[in-house]
Amino acid sequence: MSKKQLFSLEYPVRCSPTILYEFLATSSGLQEWFADKVDDHDGVFSFSWNGSEDTAEVVAHEEEHFIRFHWSHAPVEEFFEFAIEKSEVTNQTILVIKDFAEKRDIKDQSMLWDHQVKDLFHRLGN
Repeated sequence: MSKKQLFSLEYPVRCSPTILYEFLATSSGLQEWFADKVDDHDGVFSFSWNGSEDTAEVVAHEEEHFIRFHWSHAPVEEFFEFAIEKSEVTNQTILVIKDFAEKRDIKDQSMLWDHQVKDLFHRLGN
């Protein structure tokens, strides 16, 4: 059993769910902010960063709502997910990222996501 635990991060976004989903669920969109190079073959995405490569399979998705990936090297119960929610109070679009990390690494992993999302927001003009 994995020692990693699930954690979630929320980011308010100023764009439509349709546009945001394209950046989260397509190889061209993910390549804009998530990795140096992204390829997609039948639901299996290859991500490259600074010469290293990893693959993740899309295990679940709903257009304009969420996409869940499973890293090829990770235990079956682990995933990372991008979800798009609407605040009922403000009607604002919220990007929710779910990921797994060991308890001692959650802060560092959250900072890494913050950095990645900052790049995404730059691309979106936020």
